[in-house]
Amino acid sequence: MINKQNLWFLTLFSLILVLSVYYITMPNELLLKNEVSPDSQYMESEQVSVELEESEILVALRVDLEEERLTLRNDLESILTSSETTTDEKNEAYDKLKYLNTVSGEEEKLENKIKENFNIESFIEINNNEINIIAISNTHDVKLANDIMRAIQEEYENKVYVTVSFK
Repeated sequence: MINKQNLWFLTLFSLILVLSVYYITMPNELLLKNEVSPDSQYMESEQVSVELEESEILVALRVDLEEERLTLRNDLESILTSSETTTDEKNEAYDKLKYLNTVSGEEEKLENKIKENFNIESFIEINNNEINIIAISNTHDVKLANDIMRAIQEEYENKVYVTVSFK
C-alpha cells in the first residue's frame, strides 16, 4: 500500500520531470546572443532555420509522448488516492507509475548514448520490449541503423525489438 510520503514523492517527481522536459525543449534562441556580422547574417539565419526544423520534430514527438504519459500518470495517481479502489488496484497503479518513471529514464539514457556514440539527435519510445528510434541524420544508411540497433541491444540482457527510422 502506498503512504502519503510516497504519494508526495511521486507527485513532486512528476512535476520535476515535466519542468525538466520543458527546460530541455526550450529554443536555443533564448540562450544565444544575436551578435552577427553583416556578411554572415544570411548564412547563419539559414543554418538556424534548418536546425530548428530538425529539433522541432523531436520536440513535437517528445511533447506528444509526455502529454500521453502525463494523462496516464494523472489517472494512476487518482486511482492511488481514491478511497473506493482496492489494495490490489492501488498496487497495480503504483507498479505502473514506477514502470513509467523507469521507462522515461531509460529513454533518456539511450538518447544520450546515441548522441555520444553517433553524434545524432534522436527520439526514443519504449513500449514493453519494443524500442522505436527516430534519428535526425543527413545519411539514411543501413549500416548506421544496424550500428544503432546493436548499441541499444547491448544495454539489455533479453532480446528487444529495435526499429530505427531516419528523418
